[in-house]
Amino acid sequence: MSHFLYNISPDCFDVSQLLVRKMNKRQFSIPKIFSRIVVAIALISVLVFSSADTALAARTGGRISGGSFRRSVPSRSYRSAPSRGYSGGYSRGAYPRRGGGFGFPFLIPFFGFGGGFGSLFSVLIVIAIANFLISSFQNIAGDSGGLNLGNSYDQNSANPAVAINKIQVGLLAEARELKTDLDRIAQTGNTGSSAGLAKVLQETNLALLRHPEYWVYASATSEQTRLVSAEAKFNHLALTERSKFQAETLSNVKEQIQDTSGTLVKTQDTLTQAPGEYIVVTLVVAAQGKIKLPDIKSDQDLRQALNEIGSISGDQLLALEVLWTPQAESDTLSADDLVAAYPHLKII
Repeated sequence: MSHFLYNISPDCFDVSQLLVRKMNKRQFSIPKIFSRIVVAIALISVLVFSSADTALAARTGGRISGGSFRRSVPSRSYRSAPSRGYSGGYSRGAYPRRGGGFGFPFLIPFFGFGGGFGSLFSVLIVIAIANFLISSFQNIAGDSGGLNLGNSYDQNSANPAVAINKIQVGLLAEARELKTDLDRIAQTGNTGSSAGLAKVLQETNLALLRHPEYWVYASATSEQTRLVSAEAKFNHLALTERSKFQAETLSNVKEQIQDTSGTLVKTQDTLTQAPGEYIVVTLVVAAQGKIKLPDIKSDQDLRQALNEIGSISGDQLLALEVLWTPQAESDTLSADDLVAAYPHLKII
């Protein structure tokens, strides 16, 4: 028995030590795995949030907006074309439409009577023939297409053509006077009337035209539509551009002015970051009529597009959206931000 215990005990001892070692390894491996997971999550969080802060560094914007697509369209009254068939009355003067009057059966027997064309009766006959021909052509035109033309005019007057145009200009950040002008227009512009909105558009275009030496990038788009669908297209363009801002720190929307740019405080990050490189100004204009902007490939094309937009009158202008970024003094727009948010801009 003692010999048996002597032979077995070493093996048991080895097995027990092996189990203890495995348990110790598991105890030490679990904290290591947990710590590695925590470190990985921390690294991912740092990368994500640091990139998000960088991407949202230049996202303060200014906005000037106004207009309405519910403007009443002036209508003109047209007399409806005469209906086909004889109604028992007289139309187009004193001549009935069918039968009677100075028709050919009545004229032919007396043609040339009284000395030929020199006589007074011959002159009256010629006038009667001319009236007959004119009346016949007018009746044919009225029966075939008079009503359709009237309906076409009514439809076009109630749903006129509308042009939706967008111009974007990327300028060097040295154009600080431009930002000052845009801030002034936003604080003093009348966005509650068509005439005031047209003046805002003109002043904004003038502010851009006065700084051609800072033009770097530009783009323009034009779309023709009808009044019933113009508002949806306009809102889509405006919301797309507004969504690129983190905050609208200065806005004038239908004479409702809000200015929160003065409440922003410069943090240590904004004080140490690189100075801004660019300013982006966006114009979204909806106007009645057909307005086609040129494809902007040079500064001359941009000047032509701005002049075309700036010449829109208050009667034509339906809605306007003026956006620019950065607006706050503590905000900047770097080259990376420009490429990420406005990839369609072209060098001019």
